[in-house]
Amino acid sequence: MDISDEGQPLDPVWFEINNNVCGSLAGAPSASLVAGKFVGAGWSARSASWESYEVETSWCRIEVDPTDGDTLLNGVVDPQRFEHLAALLTRFGLRFKLELYHDDGELLRKIEAGAPSAPQDTIAKPLSRLLAQLGLWSRRGRRTRFRAG
Repeated sequence: MDISDEGQPLDPVWFEINNNVCGSLAGAPSASLVAGKFVGAGWSARSASWESYEVETSWCRIEVDPTDGDTLLNGVVDPQRFEHLAALLTRFGLRFKLELYHDDGELLRKIEAGAPSAPQDTIAKPLSRLLAQLGLWSRRGRRTRFRAG
């Protein structure tokens, strides 16, 4: 995918905010294809590593990072626009889980779309705990960060 800087840059008000959104795209296409979908919706995208991309608009900046079978999303979103991010992923036709966190790490909201519902007796763990078990989630000082693969 070509890198695009035609979208709006992240509003500076979000620069100092801890990562507050994480998610996964089940069986997603390559990170390049996912980034291309965001570019098609008017976002900007740039390469963040050999295989991952950072996509942004004025109210959100997320990293799209491929793993085995899934693609992880993490970054900053205006909490008032969390549902807009979910609606965009739905419009892209992707199966996803998204979680919104408070600055103190408390899970505020979770949205899943396109995935079969879990059995009623299953207790879901927050995605942050699963990422921590894989060594992909860290909390340093007051800043929550996702580790790049």
